[in-house]
Amino acid sequence: MNKSLQVIPIFSLALTFIPVFIVIVILYLWSKEHRNGIYGVSRMLVQLLMIGYFLAYIFDAESVWIVLAVLTVMVCIASWIALRTVKHKQMVLYPKALISLLVGGLTTLILVTQGVLNLKPWYWPNYFIPLAGMIFANAMNSVSLAAERLEAEIGRDIEYNQARNIAFRASLIPITNSLFAVGLVSIPGMMTGQILSGVSPLIAARYQIMVMCMVFGAAGISSAVFLSLAKPHFTKR
Repeated sequence: MNKSLQVIPIFSLALTFIPVFIVIVILYLWSKEHRNGIYGVSRMLVQLLMIGYFLAYIFDAESVWIVLAVLTVMVCIASWIALRTVKHKQMVLYPKALISLLVGGLTTLILVTQGVLNLKPWYWPNYFIPLAGMIFANAMNSVSLAAERLEAEIGRDIEYNQARNIAFRASLIPITNSLFAVGLVSIPGMMTGQILSGVSPLIAARYQIMVMCMVFGAAGISSAVFLSLAKPHFTKR
């Protein structure tokens, strides 16, 4: 099996923008909302180029303090974004969201990097940061769904424990769907990337199992902790 990852030339990469251009043209002709599409694609391009250079610097530096700083920024920003769906009480609920992501996300990250992968050094940026991004992104989405659904159910005068149960189940719908679909409907990004780089599909499958378990666990624990901590703010009418 070929062990080298094929480098995509800039000209070849430009070909991937052809379907993007087609979609933007359709947006323009049908709804005149093409500006959002152009803005989204442009922002994606800039952000990915920036993160590419930034991660290259971090990986070369191999500094524990830089890794911890990046991790801190990830958690703080994710906690705020998670509450975007809540119309009120964002500032009050922010510490709860932060604690939830730390409990669910950080504990899962430590278990995976130190128990499963046994990284040496423990903060090895090439693994630590990408895994942290996957964990906190999924935990953030789960907390966001839980907060939105909890507020909606409480607004319908549903008793808190019942509203909590509904919100918890709703928060796990995306990741649960992913568990059902993986290997049948889709080959996940991490597994695809490893296979394209020449890794054995069986080894890639092990890594993907690790990823699916860690994001499901982090998402569920973070949502459960948030719903428990948020109770006083949704029971005082």
